[in-house]
Amino acid sequence: MAERSFIEWTDATWNPVTGCNKVSPGCKHCYAERLAKRLKAMGNPRYANGFRVTLHPDVADAPLRWKTPRMIFTCSMADLFHERVPVEFVRQVFETMQVANWHTFQVLTKRARRLVELAPDLPWPSNVWVGVSVERKDYLWRIDCLRQVPARVRFLSCEPLLGPLDLDLKGIHWVIVGGESGPGARPMKEEWAQSIRDQCVDAGVPMFFKQWGGVHDKRGHDKAVLDGRLWREWPHWDGRNGRNRNLVSAGQPLPLLGEEGSTFPSATSRDRAPVR
Repeated sequence: MAERSFIEWTDATWNPVTGCNKVSPGCKHCYAERLAKRLKAMGNPRYANGFRVTLHPDVADAPLRWKTPRMIFTCSMADLFHERVPVEFVRQVFETMQVANWHTFQVLTKRARRLVELAPDLPWPSNVWVGVSVERKDYLWRIDCLRQVPARVRFLSCEPLLGPLDLDLKGIHWVIVGGESGPGARPMKEEWAQSIRDQCVDAGVPMFFKQWGGVHDKRGHDKAVLDGRLWREWPHWDGRNGRNRNLVSAGQPLPLLGEEGSTFPSATSRDRAPVR
């Protein structure tokens, strides 16, 4: 269950859990739910339950068999901290991430309170990044929960961005911003993204502007231009900033080393290892 990802801020996905349910406005047009329904209709056995929470213990140790280091979005088709995922299974996933220390794992959740509840019982190696979704100002409380977690990199995903945000970035190491895409996409105002960019610059926190969003074209990759440049920054100690590698056109996977090709200036871009 590892695939090279078209998500701009990762290399691959790993889904020891699939399925979820809606908990806040950002979930309204969930891409994972749409994809799960398609995969079920196609007869994919991993999605026989559709988008109901399902554990896949047979792939819980899969990253141990991937020898090339990569950035891995853990549970891109689920929320690892969903209340229906037993703590023992969450711990098993974290133990795999701890052992597979040549990879970097990105874990994103909307269930910030359960994250805090389970955090003391989980290992927190430096290669595990954890983030919370903050799509609207009434979910700023998730940031306070995140600050309680002893991860080396704590990040925010302000996607889909549904309104202006006044962020307290103390103890936060990275911010992803993006508009909603797909059927029914709600528009993101330019000034919302500009405000977050300015807050990040003032606080010295790297920002990754992923996409403008849209119903038919998510306007990501080279189209994600904010005030004349691509904002593709990474956590300061990730070691991948500063190469000024640009991104390929919308709808294409990100380039491997030596395959650069954008005409837009980029704040920063990161080197990517081939996913084999």
